[in-house]
Amino acid sequence: MKRFLKRSWDYGLLILKGVMAAKSWLLAYIVFILIPASMLLYTYTQKSSQILVEEVTNSMLQTLKQASINLDYQFDSVRDTSNIIFMNPKLHQYLSSTATVGQQLDSLKELRYLVDNAQTNPNVFRVRLFVNGNRLYAGEKVNFFTLDTLKNRSWYKQVRDAGGTMLWTGAYLESYIDTESTYVFSGARILRDPDDYEQISGYLLIDVAEKTIEHILSKMKLTNEGHIYLAAPDGTIKSSNEKELLGTTLKSAEVLEALGQRDEGIVPLMKDENPRYVIYTNVHSTGWRLVAEVPKAEITSRVIALNQFSGVATLFGVTILFLLLVFILLAVIVRGMNRRIQMVIMTIKREGIDSLDDRIGSSDALLENSVDHLIHRVHDLMEETYRSKVQEREAQLRALQAQINPHFLYNTLDTINWIAIGRNAHDISQMIDGLAKYFRLSLNKGRDLVSISDELNLAKVYLEIQQTRFPKSFTFYFEIEEDLDRYEMPKLTLQPLVENALLHGIRKSKSKSGTIRIRAYRDGEDLVLSVTDDGIGMEQELASSLLTKPQPDLRSDGAGGSYGLYNVNERIKLFAGEAYGLDIHSKLGEGTTVSVRFKIK
Repeated sequence: MKRFLKRSWDYGLLILKGVMAAKSWLLAYIVFILIPASMLLYTYTQKSSQILVEEVTNSMLQTLKQASINLDYQFDSVRDTSNIIFMNPKLHQYLSSTATVGQQLDSLKELRYLVDNAQTNPNVFRVRLFVNGNRLYAGEKVNFFTLDTLKNRSWYKQVRDAGGTMLWTGAYLESYIDTESTYVFSGARILRDPDDYEQISGYLLIDVAEKTIEHILSKMKLTNEGHIYLAAPDGTIKSSNEKELLGTTLKSAEVLEALGQRDEGIVPLMKDENPRYVIYTNVHSTGWRLVAEVPKAEITSRVIALNQFSGVATLFGVTILFLLLVFILLAVIVRGMNRRIQMVIMTIKREGIDSLDDRIGSSDALLENSVDHLIHRVHDLMEETYRSKVQEREAQLRALQAQINPHFLYNTLDTINWIAIGRNAHDISQMIDGLAKYFRLSLNKGRDLVSISDELNLAKVYLEIQQTRFPKSFTFYFEIEEDLDRYEMPKLTLQPLVENALLHGIRKSKSKSGTIRIRAYRDGEDLVLSVTDDGIGMEQELASSLLTKPQPDLRSDGAGGSYGLYNVNERIKLFAGEAYGLDIHSKLGEGTTVSVRFKIK
């Protein structure tokens, strides 16, 4: 340990001496190259970042303007449809207050044709007419409604005061009897009675599904974390993905002032809790503003991406200057290095490596100390190789000894068995024979994998020995699927499960008796072995915890302290992967089932 600490200390001093030897060159590099280049790079980055922020935000504004043109096209298309219906002279005739019952029935067919024809426009979601309740078709509730159902709308008075001019409502949730509730915009206008112009004969609403507008906005690759919405010049939000904001007013006074005075612009909000840029443009067909709130961080990330090229170019220039300095340094010291290298080589050839230790141990030169470190490292590696060889030999001897011991054990048990037979002690003979089988199967000639049949036989022998120990206290039986013997599994997997079923399940029950069922079957590409007992059982929470941590208070001998289930679960995961292992299902007073699952091999 002391030698290791000394070597570490010497190596640290070696690095420090190397830095001190080059301190004049490092100081020159910092003063004449690194500091001026850093100042230049910082100034350039600040200026270029400001310009790039303006370029990025202006690019976003142009994208918004293109989107507003598309929105204008959609809204104007709906406006044209509304104008066609509004200008149809028959519409006013059908809505006339003097129409007879017969005329109303005839007009229903014509109105239906007019509405269906208008709804062929792909931008029109629904055409609705709100008329006086005395019309026969006013209660149809698909395209025709009574005026009373419209009067509770927040925008009803604005449409009435518009005097026939089409007015766009903001997005709102509308319920339809023939389809699910949908967020829509409505282009609304009043219809006057041709016989009495001062009398309002109805209202015409052209509905546009909000998802039609959202589809246009979603095509813009404008922002990942920002928010795009439609707002009136007074700041009222008309459309937004966040439905709880519909109808609310923007809180920023700067944004409200900008929306009310200019048709488009960029407003930086850097003093808010969430610094961001508000970019907006006018939607002429509605008079609204298309607004995008983009976080400052997102703009900054784009600026950083655009700055990468210039940063790389600057870094490349600094690197070239540094390399020139290095070349000059090399040209100055190359002769001295050659002389010292030749001296070290000649010393090694003349006196050998061992003699070099004393000569360069006290040297302050970087090269000599590096060679000294290399020599000590070679010595350490040679010692490690020698120790590895010795340990390998000892392991071989222990392996040979381990092969001898089982044979001695088998022969001894066989001798005891014949003595028991000779004295007619058949119960002792049976138990000795079972114990011999148990040792043979558990040792498995030193192999870690056993066949399925050997693992099942090991569990059977264990249970037979325990039946001798606890006569008439339990029964067991096997349910084995055919053609499983060609598969292998880790040895001593099933025995701890059987042991727990007997000692912790059956032997701890009031009757101290019960039944153990052992199953083995394939489940797709997996092999499943399960052990079920009808013993005392346990809470499912406790059963699950047995697989996550060792339980020092549950021993396999029934007297408290077992890691069996935990260890088996960890072994199966190492053998087959994290997806495999044990599964425990238990109910207090009814018994426990432990299943082990692993991939067929």
